[in-house]
Amino acid sequence: MKIFNKVEDIINKDFLPPGTLLYSAGNATTPQVLLKQIIADENIKDIDILSLLLLGDIGEIFSEHVCKRINHRVLFAGSHSREVLNHGQASYQMMHLSDIPHQLRDYLKPNVVLLTVSGPDNGGNYSYGSTVEGLKAAVETAKSNNGLVIAERNKQMPFVLGTTIKESEIDYLIDTDYELPVSPVQEPDEIARKIGNLIAELYIQDGSTLQYGIGEVPAAVTDAIIKKGVKDIGIYTELFSDSMRELITEGIVTNKYSAVNFAIASIFLSSSIQGYEWLNFNSSVQSRPCDTTNSVLKIAQQHRMTAINSAIGVDLHGNIWADSLQGRMIYSGIGGQADFLRGSYLSKQGYGIIAMKSETRKGVSKIMELCPEGITTTAIAADPVIIVTENGAFNPMGLNIAEHAVGIAHLAKTEVRDNLLRYIYDSKVYHKPQIALKESIPKGFVPYESVF
Repeated sequence: MKIFNKVEDIINKDFLPPGTLLYSAGNATTPQVLLKQIIADENIKDIDILSLLLLGDIGEIFSEHVCKRINHRVLFAGSHSREVLNHGQASYQMMHLSDIPHQLRDYLKPNVVLLTVSGPDNGGNYSYGSTVEGLKAAVETAKSNNGLVIAERNKQMPFVLGTTIKESEIDYLIDTDYELPVSPVQEPDEIARKIGNLIAELYIQDGSTLQYGIGEVPAAVTDAIIKKGVKDIGIYTELFSDSMRELITEGIVTNKYSAVNFAIASIFLSSSIQGYEWLNFNSSVQSRPCDTTNSVLKIAQQHRMTAINSAIGVDLHGNIWADSLQGRMIYSGIGGQADFLRGSYLSKQGYGIIAMKSETRKGVSKIMELCPEGITTTAIAADPVIIVTENGAFNPMGLNIAEHAVGIAHLAKTEVRDNLLRYIYDSKVYHKPQIALKESIPKGFVPYESVF
């Protein structure tokens, strides 16, 4: 490994010639100094950049003039990339998070990797920092094909235990020092708290293993778990957030029923700098590649695996979409939702849950008669997913399609619910829907009022 002082010595057209397929770390480990040099050097052109949610002060990497010379292939979109994706200036590459390492090794085969590291430790190993996801596979692929691994060692990047990279695997390194991107979380409102209370009361018990992400609902679930007095929680997740840190510091996470005595995640995001400092050499958490954290088989092995994810919408059949707003309007990405929904269902006493408010901030219902035409779904109607809104929880298992539709309609607000039920009643596509409609509380549906 060679250490350089000037970024232009390692990020230039000689190291990144036309035809380069570059894989960049994302989330809080986005290598901002390295990417800014790509932005600045107009001689770097005709290369492809694969990325998974680039964060930080690098928005210009997706600017119109940079996109004319750089071909972006985005695996998971964020605020920086949505506009160019939805205007044809960058491409969206649909992929389950669990499948990224496999496709990197066998199909995409990047020959340059940019990443952020910390370390070394006493064994001479460097940490991938707060994000591993597909990086280990990308590094191994690049090295096996005589490619380059270029890293920046950010002074503020925590050394997250678990998956590490050897010094011999890093070709060039530059030292940097800047604050990591944070992901602020709003205080849960009344609706989010109702959802959190329902989930904790109905589906989380002593010994449950949890997966959830960032947002109002995960924060509300955390508060509800603490209030309920749940014990001996395990954490097996793709994304580790401040809410999970709170469960650890409260002593609720013991991993008593897990194969290991620490929380496992592939991506770590915090709402504060203090959250990243907490991660540094912290033995209560460890990082793993996403083909481990998101392996359906490994998820299924967890004790009472309870996976909680969100969605943009659901239709009466139970089709769920979370990455798109319309048929070709990308919002985020496939991510690992399907991995955890399916793996948790296979876990003994496990649950795959979609938790969402029944309508948007603008008052548009998320419970719809049909999904938008051409939409990509993260769960199909046959996936036995429990859906929870502030109005109740619906479990589709054992129900026919008419019963399914009636139960989902009850997740909506009163006016929308009544319109959907009227549609079901009048429809000729359902078999004897009146039977499903005659129950005051439909099969599979638990109203909020019956629990609290």
